[in-house]
Amino acid sequence: MSGALLKIDIRGRDGMRLRECWKEGPKTYLGIMIAGFPNMFVVTGPGSPSVFANMVTSIEQHVEWIGNCLKYLRDRGNKSIEAMMQAQDEWFTHVNEIGSRTALARANNSWYVGANVPGKPRVVMPYMGGAVQYEEICNKIAADNYRGLRRE
Repeated sequence: MSGALLKIDIRGRDGMRLRECWKEGPKTYLGIMIAGFPNMFVVTGPGSPSVFANMVTSIEQHVEWIGNCLKYLRDRGNKSIEAMMQAQDEWFTHVNEIGSRTALARANNSWYVGANVPGKPRVVMPYMGGAVQYEEICNKIAADNYRGLRRE
């Protein structure tokens, strides 16, 4: 779930490398944005239902959410947006709390927790709370002026 992004030398604010930022596991806000990486959107990234939902439906939901977010920014004259660290940390904790209740969190060599890559931190990567609940959470965040996101 993180390998493709980590193969690219993605750099955020102050030259922070994504692979350094994710050394303890891939942390995102909603699986869509990453603290310290303004205007970078991820579709079906770690922390989203992605592989635990119909991928086409998940991609469509993310693209629509991102499009609405960009319209929100444009309408308010904002130039950038990024996840706040606290919101990202809370989401990461939530994803792992839900995931820890499943058998997949204890799977020996599952790629769902990064165990298939030697040295990779074992964390639950997909959101396992269900696509419907996830979409409701995303919609509430958008309706609350994109709570958890810093705009400039």
